[in-house]
Amino acid sequence: MKEKKMKIKNIKEKLFYTVAIGASIFLLFFFIGSVWIGFEAKSLCQNARWQYGGDCVEALIAQLDDEHQGFRTRNHAIWALGQLGDSRALPVLKSYYTGNIPDREPLDGMISQYELKKAVNLTSGGANITAFLWRGFLNEK
Repeated sequence: MKEKKMKIKNIKEKLFYTVAIGASIFLLFFFIGSVWIGFEAKSLCQNARWQYGGDCVEALIAQLDDEHQGFRTRNHAIWALGQLGDSRALPVLKSYYTGNIPDREPLDGMISQYELKKAVNLTSGGANITAFLWRGFLNEK
């Protein structure tokens, strides 16, 4: 009986450590991914501000509206606007959104309806669980 209790205790300890290690790895990847997203959003913002001036949202909207820009650049602007989650971008994003999302969208061939759908959701108050880690560090100045 005592031997059986020891086996159960060992199994519980191993399970606890396995869960703890798994949760730690998940949190580490979540943190790294969140910081990476923030870095990318900041980089896209800075590039747009350098070209168009204004704050991040204004510059990214100008980049999206600039038909001389390639579709990839404009799709990156859509993604960044969604990550910023600023409601000022919502009318512009909605003006491009048709609701017709094809199965495959080449980033270089068209304005991405899939990215627009996500960005409209995020600028309409949708949850962005990674943003709290990096939005405060996005320097507007």
